[in-house]
Amino acid sequence: MIISASRRTDIPAFYSDWFMNRIREGFFYRVNPFNSKQVSGFRLSPECVEAICFWTKNPKPLIPHLDELDQYGFDYYFQFTLNPYDNKFEPKVPSLDERIATFQELSGRIGPERMVWRYDPVILTSATPVSWHLEQIEQMAEQLKSSTRCLVFSFYDFYGKGQGRLHTALQGTGINLEDITSPGKADELDRLVRGFKTITNQCNLNLLSCSEDVNLSALGIEHGACIDGKLIRELFGGNPATVKDKNQRQACGCVESVDMGMYNTCHFGCTYCYANFNEGMIENNRRKHYEDSPSLLDRCEVKIEIQTTLKKKKCSGNQQELF
Repeated sequence: MIISASRRTDIPAFYSDWFMNRIREGFFYRVNPFNSKQVSGFRLSPECVEAICFWTKNPKPLIPHLDELDQYGFDYYFQFTLNPYDNKFEPKVPSLDERIATFQELSGRIGPERMVWRYDPVILTSATPVSWHLEQIEQMAEQLKSSTRCLVFSFYDFYGKGQGRLHTALQGTGINLEDITSPGKADELDRLVRGFKTITNQCNLNLLSCSEDVNLSALGIEHGACIDGKLIRELFGGNPATVKDKNQRQACGCVESVDMGMYNTCHFGCTYCYANFNEGMIENNRRKHYEDSPSLLDRCEVKIEIQTTLKKKKCSGNQQELF
């Protein structure tokens, strides 16, 4: 079992104490985000967990807990999203300099192989044209080239509730949002990805795309995966999952995992984020979080059967959804 912590919220930044309480107690409850009556319990132990993938824009609150996590014997790596946007896009994240320093500090502790730099999403606007992105990537790559081995990028998707929120945030700013994947922007997309490739080659970074339908293999850019069974095997050995996660988009390369998070619980307020789409719910959910609860939100005091699967073989009892 691979643990995702979490593609739905920033657990390292906002819920590190809760996460460590779950590690100490050895289990957590996952609530179906679309059906709150569907609850599953999962064992958290080094014997059952192949790896933990942390997704974050600020892992600093988790760093003091890593010694304890190591003592338990867990394997883990970080998907660290590090973008240079201003507060029209990312209103509540720490400064870029502070986040780069945190990236370097964490890499020095766990090693660059376990630090994946995400430049995600690439948002093309009149204020952030291709030339701006290339300039930012060049400056950041120079600072991070010794702290990571990989840069993963994706383009902003023009669908869903995130699009409406970003459009709303840009109203009255004079900034126009553009779709770099549209046919009319083919030359700009080509210039962008070729520039990314040149820069990452110079810094000895592997460049991968994330959940993109566009095929960039002719430029030497392969599709990557966040929950990456191949990377986990290279880092930690074992036989992690290889089955594609059927709950993700077709272009997503992630393998199956169990996510610990919930939507509408991240406090960074990034205007492009698909996992946060209701400010009122975010504030309400803040009041529904308890550090001693087995689930991220609410008390969830009902007793749930804990699913236990060993790395090598299944324990007695099949995995099942409860309720």
